[in-house]
Amino acid sequence: MKNWICRNRGLIAFVLFFGLFRTSVADWNPIPSGSMRPNLLEGDVVFVNRLAFDLKIPLSDLIVARVGEPGRGDIVTFSSPSNGTRLIKRIVALPGDTVEMRNKLVIINGQQAQYIPQDTVQEPLGNGAKINAFRVSERTDREQHRIQWMPGFTTRDNFGPLVVPADHFLMLGDNRDNSADSRYFGLVPRHLLIGRAERILVSADIQGNWLPRFDRFGQRLN
Repeated sequence: MKNWICRNRGLIAFVLFFGLFRTSVADWNPIPSGSMRPNLLEGDVVFVNRLAFDLKIPLSDLIVARVGEPGRGDIVTFSSPSNGTRLIKRIVALPGDTVEMRNKLVIINGQQAQYIPQDTVQEPLGNGAKINAFRVSERTDREQHRIQWMPGFTTRDNFGPLVVPADHFLMLGDNRDNSADSRYFGLVPRHLLIGRAERILVSADIQGNWLPRFDRFGQRLN
């Protein structure tokens, strides 16, 4: 065993360094579900900047130093406060915000988000069936992004108002009628944030022919 370690110490050092790099500096995250459609698709692999918000002790949630502040509209990866599963959602409300939802419409600090209709598309349900999805542009403050609604789904379209406490964030999926998010598991404390998703690295049509979607390679996330 000792001889094997001596012969392979370069490989062992590389593996250890690579593991520490992934758990503390940068990472990638495959998208397994449609909860962030239309902006993230099943089969996308996104680059995650783990140093966007906090410097943590590797392999832990212990924060050594804060290096940045999460912003409204950031797409982030985090550990679910309910079961620890890694999730990816969008930050909609920040600490100190008063947030509510009324009939799907988000209201932050008394101001309803602006909604601009875009188009209607056929979205897959994962069992061969499809459903109409209505895509709109959602604007809050100076932040704007696309979301979609899928009529016929039973979801939580009303909540609040609630005040987001210090070091907590309210997360929503962009696919509002097909996303398990803060409406179900509650607010996310800062120490459970993993990093900010900043770019699509690669993408493949995993629900179809598995061919690469080259047009999505390197696409920056908003």
